[in-house]
Amino acid sequence: MGFPSKPFSCFLFLSLLSVNLSQSALDYSTLVYKGCAKQAFQDPTGVYSQAISALFGSLVSQSTKTKFFKTTTGTGQTTITGLFQCRGDLSNTDCYNCVSKLPVLTDKLCGKTIAARIQLYGCYILYEVAGFTQVSGMEMLYKTCGATNAAGSGFEERRDTAFSVMQNGVVSGHGFYATNYQSMYVLGQCEGDVGDSDCGDCVKTAVQRAQVECGNSISGQIYLHKCFISYSYYPNGVPRRSSSSSDSFSSGTGQKTGKTVAIIVGGAAGVGFVVICLLFARSLMKKHDDF
Repeated sequence: MGFPSKPFSCFLFLSLLSVNLSQSALDYSTLVYKGCAKQAFQDPTGVYSQAISALFGSLVSQSTKTKFFKTTTGTGQTTITGLFQCRGDLSNTDCYNCVSKLPVLTDKLCGKTIAARIQLYGCYILYEVAGFTQVSGMEMLYKTCGATNAAGSGFEERRDTAFSVMQNGVVSGHGFYATNYQSMYVLGQCEGDVGDSDCGDCVKTAVQRAQVECGNSISGQIYLHKCFISYSYYPNGVPRRSSSSSDSFSSGTGQKTGKTVAIIVGGAAGVGFVVICLLFARSLMKKHDDF
């Protein structure tokens, strides 16, 4: 007679656990949107390709030590300006891991265009060939609103108060702010070279767009050219997540503490489960030997 299947169930549980943890850690590299210029550059000598390759190399290398970097490469008509920015709550390692995916994605999604912008949850990259038409910093590039609307009264007041806290926070936080407020999680960030006052104006515009575009939706993201905001409503309280996930629900020192506690508790639970599985398997083997 065969052995009961519980030891296999233990192994399956652990396998699924590791897969889920890996997927959670990669949320920041999920594609949000792409913006590709319609015009491709003419490059018979490969000058543009070399300039873009050099630009991408410089941006990726800088992502190991900073969360925003802007530079220019090439000369004359082949001048190309580019930048990257990571979300303010990503670690340097996560920032690099996010940015390092962007060059390949840009080529895959846009090809050899004179300008491109690829936005992931955790970072984005932008480049423009000299002479490319500039757009307003307040222009909306992308929006997404949750399909579920808030039930009951008081949601709009709670959301708008959280928005107000965020607007003040991005100014005092010099371009990035994330916080929880009465079951609302809000995050705002401006491009790294935008001044505090202009950042506040940009986020204010994004908030107004969210109020109009998303209405009573319990979640939304608004991406303008120079800033973006994200918000989510959790009636049962905002959950904690690590900074590697697509939305980080802690800020300041609380974020680090919450992440550490989660690792300790999760690790202890995982070890305990492994021990139980091993003891169970051992007892089965002993019974089998006794027959």
